[in-house]
Amino acid sequence: MKRLSCLIAAALTSTSVWALEEDTEIERITVTTQKRTQSIQDVPATISAYTGDFLQELGIMELDVVSDITPGLVIQEQSPNNPGFVIRGITSDSGSAQAAPRVSVYYNGADISRSRGSYFELFDIERVEVVRGPQSTLFGTAAAVGALAVSTRKPEEDFSAEIRLGGGDYSARNTEGFITGGNSLAQGRLAFSHRERDGYIRNIAGTDAAQNPQGTRQHDMNGIQRTGIRPSLRLTPTPDLTLDLVYTYEKNEDTGTSFKNGLFAPTGGDTSPYSFVEMTGSPFSAEVLGRDKLGLDRTVEDINLTVNWELSDNLTFTSITAHRSFDSLEVFDADGTQAWFLEFGEDAQGDQFSQELRFSHIGDRTATLFGVSYFTEDGFQRVPFSTEESIFLNCVGQLGSGLPCINADGSVNLLTPTLTGGAFDMLPYQAEFTNFGENEAYSAFVDVAYQVTDRLELTSGIRYVTEDRTSGFSSQIGNSVLAGVPLLPLISTEGQQLTANNSFDAWLPRFNALYQLTDHTNWYATIGKGRRSEVMDVSPGLDAGGNLITNVSEVPAEIIWNYETGLKGTLWNNKINYTASIFYQDYSDFQVTLQDEAGNFYTDNAGSASNVGVEADIRARVSNNLQLFTNMAYIDAGIDDNSSNGDLAGNRFRLQPEWTFSAGAFYNRPLNGTYNLTSSVVYSFRSDVFFEPENEPVVGLDIRQGPVQLTSARIGIENTRHDWTLKLFANNLFDKSYLVDAGNTGASFGNPSFIAGPPRMIGAEFSKRFGM
Repeated sequence: MKRLSCLIAAALTSTSVWALEEDTEIERITVTTQKRTQSIQDVPATISAYTGDFLQELGIMELDVVSDITPGLVIQEQSPNNPGFVIRGITSDSGSAQAAPRVSVYYNGADISRSRGSYFELFDIERVEVVRGPQSTLFGTAAAVGALAVSTRKPEEDFSAEIRLGGGDYSARNTEGFITGGNSLAQGRLAFSHRERDGYIRNIAGTDAAQNPQGTRQHDMNGIQRTGIRPSLRLTPTPDLTLDLVYTYEKNEDTGTSFKNGLFAPTGGDTSPYSFVEMTGSPFSAEVLGRDKLGLDRTVEDINLTVNWELSDNLTFTSITAHRSFDSLEVFDADGTQAWFLEFGEDAQGDQFSQELRFSHIGDRTATLFGVSYFTEDGFQRVPFSTEESIFLNCVGQLGSGLPCINADGSVNLLTPTLTGGAFDMLPYQAEFTNFGENEAYSAFVDVAYQVTDRLELTSGIRYVTEDRTSGFSSQIGNSVLAGVPLLPLISTEGQQLTANNSFDAWLPRFNALYQLTDHTNWYATIGKGRRSEVMDVSPGLDAGGNLITNVSEVPAEIIWNYETGLKGTLWNNKINYTASIFYQDYSDFQVTLQDEAGNFYTDNAGSASNVGVEADIRARVSNNLQLFTNMAYIDAGIDDNSSNGDLAGNRFRLQPEWTFSAGAFYNRPLNGTYNLTSSVVYSFRSDVFFEPENEPVVGLDIRQGPVQLTSARIGIENTRHDWTLKLFANNLFDKSYLVDAGNTGASFGNPSFIAGPPRMIGAEFSKRFGM
C-alpha cells in the first residue's frame, strides 16, 4: 500500500501538472437529458454525466459509489433490496407499495423507480446522467427532485469482446465481459457479470446451544453474490429506423445485512459498531440470531424495446416499451443481538409496464418535444415478524422482572419456565403485515425551446398527469401466551385485505433560460415544479361495536418549487469544463417516512420545508497523460422551524450531509513501445449526517455519522500490443470506519442498530480485449 500510494503521489506531483499542454482537450460530454443529443454545456439544467469507460477506469461497479463523485447525490445501499436515492437532501427509499418515489431512476429510457426494484449492477454501461432539480416535465412524476438515468451499451456491427477477471480480500471474485458483432441489418451483444465476496462481519451466534435454540447456521454478514446477464439485439432495416431490444436478468443472493445493537453487546464484545471479538478473527463482529436463514434472495427481470424512426431530417419518432418485475425475500435480525427478539423478513414483489410515444422536431430556431405515456404498476410488501415472548417482553421492559434483557456476559435471560432436563420451553410469537399498491397513470407532455437570438434560448414545458391509485393492507396478529394480549399494539385484520382508492391529477411545468455570455460561457436559469403523489395510508380500526373497519388517511401530495441559476463553460481552449449553480427549493406538505410501534413504515405529512444549496464540478485535461476532476456541494435542507410542523420542526433532512467534496485523477503514461502505466485515485469527503427524520430518536444515544473521508486507488500495466491490462486496486485505502445506516427498525423498539461500512479491500483485476 505504501508503494501504491507513492506511485500515485509521484504521478500527481509530476511537473506536467503545472503547465497545460496546448495539444490536449477535455472530453466533450454529450447527454440526452432533454430527449435529444446535446452537449452538456447547452442544457439549462445542473447535470453530472459519466461515460462507461470513465466509471470502469475508476473501478465503479455499484450505484452507491457513483454518489461519491457526484455533487448533490447520495446513494445508500443497505442491500440490493434496500437502496436509498438522495438528491439535494430528498430521500427516496420507501419499500411500501403505496408510496411514490421522489427520485426517478431510468434504465434505458424507462422509469424503474420503485425502491425494491431500482437497484442494478453497473456492467457494460454506456452512460450515467444525474440531473438535479424537478424533472417531471421530461421524466415523469417520479422525478420530483431529480433523475438518475443509465443507458447500457448497444450492439455493434464490428466484432469485439472483452473478459475481466478479478479477486481480492474476503475471497472476492468477479467475472465480467461482453461479446458483440453482426452485419448491417442485425447486431447482437451479450454482456454478463458475476461478483461474489465473503462477508466482512462474522456472525458468532450459534456457538452456544442455549443461546441459539433454533440452530441458526453461522455465517458471515454483508457478503455478496450477484449475477447479471444482458442479451441485446439491434435491428436496422433502413438507415432511418433502429430497433433496440434489451433483456436484463439479475439475481442477488447476498448473505444478509448485519444490524449491530447499540445497547446490548455480543458475547465478549461491546456495542461499538466497529469493535471486534478476538475469537472471531474478523475486523468486525455481531451476534445475530435470525430464526430463519438470514440473507437476500432477489430476482429482477427487465425487457425494453426502443424504436427510433427518423421520419425526416427534422422529425424523429421514438417509442419505448418496457416491462420490469422483481421478487425479493430478505430475512434480517432487526435487533442485532444474540436474543430471539426482533426477527423480521421482507417479502416484496412488483410488476410494472410502461409505454412512451414521443416526437422530436428540430427547426431553424425551435426544438419541440411532445408525446404521451402510460404507466402501470402493482405490488406488495409483506413483513413477517417473529420473537420469543419472554425475551420481547423483557427487552421492552414490560415484565418488570428487574433482570436485564441480556447479561453482561452475553447470556440471554429467558424467563419462560423450563421443562425437565433444563431445556427451554420457547414460546414463539408471530405476526404478519402486508401493504398493497396499484397505480395506473396517463400523461401528456410538450416542451418547446425557442432561439430568441443567437445567444438567448428560452424553454417552456408542461406535463399533465392523471393517475388512479389503490392501497391495501392486511395483518395477522396473535395474542401473547404470557400476557394474553397482542405483543404489538395493533389491530389484526385476520388476513382480510382492507382497500381504498382515489384518482388524482396535476399540471407540472418548467421554465428555462440559457444565455451565451461568451463563446465559451453559458448562463442558465430554471424554475420547475415537482410533485410526489398523494399517499392513501390504509389501517384497521374498530367501530363502537368492536367490528373491523377501514381507516384511510390521505397524505396530501408533496409539492416542490425549484429556483436555480448557474454557469457552464470551458476554459483554456477546451482543456477545462465546469459547472456552478445555486438553488432554492420550497416544499409544501413535505412527506416523511416514519415507523410505528410494530416496526412498520408509514408516510406522514411534516408540513413545510426548504432547501438552499450550491454545487460545482470541474474537469481538466492537464496533459495527454493527466486528467483531474473535482466537485463540491453545500446543501442546507430541513423542515421549517415553526410550530405548525410538529415534533420534526427544525430537523435536518435525513441522509444528507451539509458539505460534500470529492477529487480524483487519472494518470497514464507510456513506459515503452508496448507497455503503458495506468492509474487513478479518488478522494471523497462528507460532513455529518442524521439517519432518521427525528434526527436523534433515542435519547442518550448518538444515531448519526460524523464526517467521513474515503480514498480509493488503482494502478496497473497495459499491454497495447496484445490488448490486456493488469491492475491492483484498494478501496477505502486508509481503512476508515464509518456507518452506512443507524437507527433502523430496532429504534422503534428502543433498540437502535448500526450498519458498518466496508473496511479496506485490496485486490487485482485482469482484462483482455479482442477484435478492438
